[in-house]
Amino acid sequence: MIIIIGHIITSPETAAETTRLCTEHSARSRAEPGCLAHNVHADCEDPARLVFVERWADMDALRAHLALPESQAFVREMRALSPAPTERKIYMAEESSPAR
Repeated sequence: MIIIIGHIITSPETAAETTRLCTEHSARSRAEPGCLAHNVHADCEDPARLVFVERWADMDALRAHLALPESQAFVREMRALSPAPTERKIYMAEESSPAR
């Protein structure tokens, strides 16, 4: 499984548009093959920070997602709207349960 954690910073002028675009992108992404979860959350400690948490079945599914014109357009829009650099970290993970 692939896990992505990322964020974007908004400004008072762009917060509504950024939130709308992020929510639309997450909903669109959840419909893609191999997407296990794709959500955007408001940071309780920094209201100008929106946090993405994504889970993908495998790297092929993620690559297909990133290759879509809609995904590439979303990245360009976020870079243009954010007053600070966006961040994205990609992790390879396997699900486990805590030892008893």
